[in-house]
Amino acid sequence: MADWLAGALTTMTLCWRLDRRDGVTIGLTAHDRDLMVGGLTYRAAPGMTPSAVKRSAGLDVDTMDVSGALGHGAIAEADLLAGRWDGARVTLFALDWESPDETIEIGRGTIGNVEMREGAFTVELRGTTARLNRAVVEETSPACRAELGDSRCRVAMAERRRFTRVVSVEDVTVVLDRAEAAANAYGCGVLRWFSGANAGLDDAIAASDGAVLTLRRPPRFDGAGALVETIEGCDKQLSTCVERFANAINFRGEPYLPGIDLLTRYPGA
Repeated sequence: MADWLAGALTTMTLCWRLDRRDGVTIGLTAHDRDLMVGGLTYRAAPGMTPSAVKRSAGLDVDTMDVSGALGHGAIAEADLLAGRWDGARVTLFALDWESPDETIEIGRGTIGNVEMREGAFTVELRGTTARLNRAVVEETSPACRAELGDSRCRVAMAERRRFTRVVSVEDVTVVLDRAEAAANAYGCGVLRWFSGANAGLDDAIAASDGAVLTLRRPPRFDGAGALVETIEGCDKQLSTCVERFANAINFRGEPYLPGIDLLTRYPGA
């Protein structure tokens, strides 16, 4: 036990370090003034309160909830709804606010479910043992399980990414100032925002036609004039892998393996 916890009176407070997937890192503390810890300023957020921390020595999933007010400038409702905090790494630790050099880690994990109600939010933190709930081996599927351009697909992506600007946005339709290189090249691809209110966010592309993209859902914020990167996609079908990418040798699916629907077939169907 740390010496500052051994006395009858302690000056302990809690701190949170949050590392978003887009590279943004912030620190928050339950103390009533800002603290400098490890070169990072932890902003005072007295309304941030954790639930009981559940820790186990076995393989049970460790979870914890953190509640706070949406009025804090570091965590805004718009960012939570936009998904900027999805999958962010969180570390919770305690320290002596009079001498914040020594810390005691309480828990760490990633942000899971987010609930918002009456101007406040509650975030579920999933511990590292939550990864044990994932499937150990892949299931067979007629579609490819690799992602276009990853280490298993091996398709070169250097010529399949282009920077352009958004001319206009209307619902799920985005018009760009540059046309695609091939028909529906960006279908099943990704639109990555580099400027504007959507900066740092990604949107899935359902289809493309020339300079017009159809997204799977409307952008979170207005995107007219923003700099974006369009990344080609793949519908994960063997025919596409052969005809468009000439990459059948790396296809990660089983299109000819009978599935459970074989039981419902009948002669002549």
